[in-house]
Amino acid sequence: MSSNLFRTKKVEQSILDTEEPEHALKRSLSALDLTVFGVGVVIGTGIFVLTGAVAKENAGPAVALSFAVAGLVCALAALCYAEFASTVPVAGSAYTFSYASLGELPAWTIGWDLVLEFALGTAVVAVGWAGYIRSLMENAGWTMPAALGGRDGAQGFGFDILAAALVLVLTAILVVGMKLSARITSIVVAVKVTVVLVVIIAGAFFIEGANYHPFIPESKPVPAGESLNSPLIQVLFGWAPSNFGVMGIFTAASVVFFAFIGFDIVATAAEETKNPQRDMPRGILGSLLICTALYVAVSVVVTGMQNYSRLSVDAPLADAFKATGHPWYAGFISFGAAVGLTTVCMILLLGQTRVFFAMSRDGLLPRFFSRVHPRFRTPHRPTILLGVLIAVLAGFTPLSELAALVNIGTLFAFVVVAISVVILRRTRPDLPRSFHTPWVPVLPVLSVAASLWLMLNLPTETWIRFGIWMAIGFVVYFLYSRTHSRLARGETPADGAAEPRGDAT
Repeated sequence: MSSNLFRTKKVEQSILDTEEPEHALKRSLSALDLTVFGVGVVIGTGIFVLTGAVAKENAGPAVALSFAVAGLVCALAALCYAEFASTVPVAGSAYTFSYASLGELPAWTIGWDLVLEFALGTAVVAVGWAGYIRSLMENAGWTMPAALGGRDGAQGFGFDILAAALVLVLTAILVVGMKLSARITSIVVAVKVTVVLVVIIAGAFFIEGANYHPFIPESKPVPAGESLNSPLIQVLFGWAPSNFGVMGIFTAASVVFFAFIGFDIVATAAEETKNPQRDMPRGILGSLLICTALYVAVSVVVTGMQNYSRLSVDAPLADAFKATGHPWYAGFISFGAAVGLTTVCMILLLGQTRVFFAMSRDGLLPRFFSRVHPRFRTPHRPTILLGVLIAVLAGFTPLSELAALVNIGTLFAFVVVAISVVILRRTRPDLPRSFHTPWVPVLPVLSVAASLWLMLNLPTETWIRFGIWMAIGFVVYFLYSRTHSRLARGETPADGAAEPRGDAT
């Protein structure tokens, strides 16, 4: 039985599956489209909020170095993703990669993880977008009825109509086609990046050199905690990271890392890319480089405009402009954040539907969901199903306490992809690779270590919820997926038959 749990799907068979007429997605994306997708999903509220909050509480002006460190950690994972996405240009990202290297049960585990990650991520972002829109409406003198403003603070019935409506509209756009999605994303990302650049350039004129002293404030130890809200590493070992000082830079890096989450979603669009062997590495690495540069620039500006100790936690960049006598920038920043979150929401939804589609095509989920639309060539069935479910989730549920599950899910995917690169290099050295992750296995090992370190710094409560979701996934796998997968039913050609992990697959 154990060999069946770790049966792998040949890379060649995965690629052949993409050519089946009923299950083939339309190839329409370029390297520019992929880069725009990456920038569109990574640049969100984090650039306007997280920079100042972490500077005040963890690193001071050295938060710019924290962003550089976090960007480096993501780059380790990005190099692994780039090799896999160009070698196995199939929808599903980490799920597909692990199916080709680790086996069916690990593939199911990471796929189940990604379904949760992207679903919660989409809902959380939609709720955040609705909050910005309500704020802008109130500035214009319009007020939403309390019953339609969400569950947070609602008395009795509460439904976030704006969040649900956004998800449904984006679902319709994704059903119509990837090229339309790419065009809309390009326009929105252009607006969003323009807002960020204007803020950076305008803020540079209000920088005072004295605010950078000391650049690395004196270290302050953080007492260890034992509650479920404490990081797992504190609960297990009683160790707590320090704020400020050199170690504070790394403490802050574990926080600002989450502002980078999303670049890996670019890999889910590999099957819809015209030339994935060339364009996937460019899209993944290019988007990460652009986002890192923007994050570092914003952090330098905000800590230069106002002393880090006086930065606000809720809206540091907007309040920094208010402190310099330019309050109208606050509305400008809110507008940029609201516009930007639409693309974040759409690309998260895109990533989830592609993972769901790939799992369905392999039989791990009902095959009904793997048939593409005859005209648009998109996976319309899982897109509509998941879009409606997430719209309801975003409308009825206060999701702030569940947002950390998005982070642990992403880090778990990073670990799996890094391990998969090493295994596939050993089991399939013959595969043509247009992009090679450098310094294998050293670089993937460093990626695994960095991701595990950040996971240990997540709250214990998050680990418990993650474990519960994984347990549910195992039940589903053993009751349905294990016997319904195409490999279990022998539906692949003889030359594409699966072999246990460790063989020359």
